[in-house]
Amino acid sequence: MTRPVEEFVAAAELWLAGQCAPAQHDRSADDVAVFHSLPAVAERALIDEAGEWQRRKYDAGYGAIAWPEDFGGAGLTPAHARAFAAAEARYATPADHELRRITVNLVAPTVRAWGTPEQRRRFVRSFLRCEEFACQLYSEPGAGSDLAGLGTRADADGGGWVVNGSKVWVSGAQFADWGFLLARTDPDAPKHAGITAFLVPMTADGIEIRPIRQLTGGESFNEVFFTDVQLPDGYRLGEPGQGWRVATSMLALERNQSGSRAGVGGSVEQLLGLARRRGGLAPAVRDQLVQVYLHERVRMLTRQRADERALRDETPGPAGSLGKLLWVQGLLAIGEAATAVLGPELVADTGAQGAYAWSEHVLGAPGFRIAGGSDEIQRNILAERVLGLPVEPGGADRSTPWRELRRS
Repeated sequence: MTRPVEEFVAAAELWLAGQCAPAQHDRSADDVAVFHSLPAVAERALIDEAGEWQRRKYDAGYGAIAWPEDFGGAGLTPAHARAFAAAEARYATPADHELRRITVNLVAPTVRAWGTPEQRRRFVRSFLRCEEFACQLYSEPGAGSDLAGLGTRADADGGGWVVNGSKVWVSGAQFADWGFLLARTDPDAPKHAGITAFLVPMTADGIEIRPIRQLTGGESFNEVFFTDVQLPDGYRLGEPGQGWRVATSMLALERNQSGSRAGVGGSVEQLLGLARRRGGLAPAVRDQLVQVYLHERVRMLTRQRADERALRDETPGPAGSLGKLLWVQGLLAIGEAATAVLGPELVADTGAQGAYAWSEHVLGAPGFRIAGGSDEIQRNILAERVLGLPVEPGGADRSTPWRELRRS
């Protein structure tokens, strides 16, 4: 019999109280940046702290709540996991980092779903405990939204593979131990059919990582270059040619996570705190704030519907794509409202509390229009799979061998 949520939360609260102080800070004064803009040493320290907190939770039974006990999980439900997250938010826990979320929420469940028994034993617990971190090696300079058009090659070589090519916009690559790589293994197959997934040690010979400077000054993103990188076949996930199926399972996890993500960028609560401190706002600005609040309520209700489907073990449906769109639109709307509230103080550091800091939100929020599948891709998914509209122009290339496709 599943442990009642109320009983579980009561025990979790006792454990949290023994680990952290209650969160008594002013949410309106928190960091509102969408992407980190920290020096490398400080970002490494943040990742280490986030990983240590994940290990403490995992060892106490709170780091993999909805996972089976075979993987060190608690064997409970998503409702238990959400209840713990709500309780955790009431305590001053270490700051989180995207690399931890990718490792725990995306790569670990993908290895569980597609890995061999040996791969599951080797990687799943290590990723869930953040003993090792993993990044995503997806996008390329010539294959962003059209991810299936990727050109990084993995050629069979005896009992292994040789990888050549490059990836771009890789979050946390310079701090990751492993990478989840999509590479083309059959250029004569249609683009979706000739891809294979691999786990790659990021310290392997032939890998070069070059940080990319962001608008806000940080270097969380990277280019990654592969030159004759040797991979044993034991690092392959799924069968050769199954990489697109492996990738889409991870993308579905990423969209669902995006639709429910908290702690990224300025929140509605932080925006309202800013507005209250300002006071005397023009009617048009007050209307913007109301619209942001209503949008957030719609997003949360959409998320709740998706969670209820999951509890009934039903197919996820369109909620992942819809939730991702709503979440990104909400981030952008919060930035626009903050700009209206602050005016010139958004771009001039006057020393006023929580003013200039919002520039990091405004500059960073548009980035999520392409992260995790661009807005255009999400709309195509909803149009074709939910509304039954015709496939977008160019869909015929799904049956053309990749080698024959026109590429920019």
